[in-house]
Order: sequence, then structure tokens, then C-alpha cells
Amino acid sequence: MTDIRKIVFSRETLYSELRAAGPRPVTRATAIAVITNPFAGRIAEDLSQLFRSGGELGDRLMAELASMLGAPAVSYGKGAIVGVDGEMEHGGACIHPMLGKPMRGAIGGGKAVIPSNVKIGTAGAQLDVPLGHKDDVWSFDHFDTVTIFVADAPRPDEILVAMAIADGGRLYPRCGQRPVR
Repeated sequence: MTDIRKIVFSRETLYSELRAAGPRPVTRATAIAVITNPFAGRIAEDLSQLFRSGGELGDRLMAELASMLGAPAVSYGKGAIVGVDGEMEHGGACIHPMLGKPMRGAIGGGKAVIPSNVKIGTAGAQLDVPLGHKDDVWSFDHFDTVTIFVADAPRPDEILVAMAIADGGRLYPRCGQRPVR
């Protein structure tokens, strides 16, 4: 079982850009879990315990996150900040092998890869969690970012694991359609 110190949920709604009202509000929601890193301070070959932690966190948090959004999710992303006694691979182990399935299950599918970001950081470090359309990896209008942080996390022996969803892309997308190949 994953040792969780805290869980943080956040929801934001964007109404305007450069003082101009958007065509419709865009809501983004995040779920963050701060967990103990069982491999802090040492290199381990078998990271399957963190694989399972990612899946458990998705099972535990995604239904509430999807409900918080208040509309169907069309974009998603995930990320991790590993405390300084860990390594990037520890964050990757949390978000890659098993977290995607519960994320997709909670929002009703998702054909596209879930964009992600992992870094090493200290307490209060910010993470830019990339967002992309859940079904169309080439939907440039849905390339976005939500920035998250927790003031007291991650501590050196912790991992901050984040999941993010949105009910739309950027408020005023103008970067065009998918490229001609």
C-alpha cells in the first residue's frame, strides 16, 4: 500500500485572456498526492512498487478529479516531482506503467498518449504538467500546461504525483490544424 502524506485537489476556470472574454470558459482540475519514496537514497533495479503506487493513486483520485471538473474531460496530463534524495526514474515509475489506465477509465477513454513531465525538486518546486487532447495527439489547440506546486512538498524522501484534466484546450487557440504530412 502506498504511504500517502497528503492529497491536494485544485480547480481553476479561465474566463478571459488579455482582458477579452473567451468564447467559453475552460476549466482545469488537478489531483496531487505526496507519497513516501521507498527508494530514496538508493538505486533499486526493481521499481514495481512505484508502478503499483501510480495505479493505486489513479484508482483513488481520478473519480473525484473527474467529478470536480464538472464537464467531460477532453484533455489530460500527468507529472511528478521527486525529492532530492530520489532520482527521476522514481517519478517515471509512478506515472508511466500503471497510472494511465485509471486516468482513462475515469474520463471515459483516451486514445492518445498522456503527456507527462518529471523532475527533481525541493519543497515548493513548481511543475508544468503538459496537457493534450485525450483522443487526438495532433490537436494543437489542446496543447496546454497547468502549473502545480505544494508548499511543503516534496520533502527529500518524497514524490509528488500529479494528474490533470481539462474540459477544453487553450482559451484562444490560433496555432492551426494538424500539420500536412
